[in-house]
Amino acid sequence: MAGCTGRTQRAPSSLLPEQQQEPALSGDGSKLAVIVDQRGRPTVQLKDLRGGGRLQLRHLNGQQPHSSPSLSWNGRYLAVIIQRGNRRLVLIEDRLSGRAHPLRLPSGRTPVRLSLSPDGRQLAVQTADRGRWQVELLDLSGLLEPDRRGGLRRSNPAELQP
Repeated sequence: MAGCTGRTQRAPSSLLPEQQQEPALSGDGSKLAVIVDQRGRPTVQLKDLRGGGRLQLRHLNGQQPHSSPSLSWNGRYLAVIIQRGNRRLVLIEDRLSGRAHPLRLPSGRTPVRLSLSPDGRQLAVQTADRGRWQVELLDLSGLLEPDRRGGLRRSNPAELQP
């Protein structure tokens, strides 16, 4: 741990652009999601820290701006807040199956910040509703299969390899 030893490690400049914010690290430390400015719009990028380079995201292009990325243990699931028209909603991309899971919050609440559990089975969402802040916990167990450390089902091992 860098905080305990006083050492820090900087990723190569080719891996991380100059302007970046809202970092989210996968539980196994192999993936990093950051928000970068792309043609004036905040956009999420997913980086492979072990192999280097950017990983493809299928469902997030054209749905900017993005904010508050959160990753599951192996980086199978990426949760992010997107903008559709004048509404903000939560989108979870399953990188293994290639599916997108848009989530609208009840009663017109607006998502502000996310935290996905490491196994992907729960999502904590900070919301704003008529000037009041709340945190809601959503059960995703009926929607997503677990992304567990060390023994996940893989159909594309090169993409999700720890």
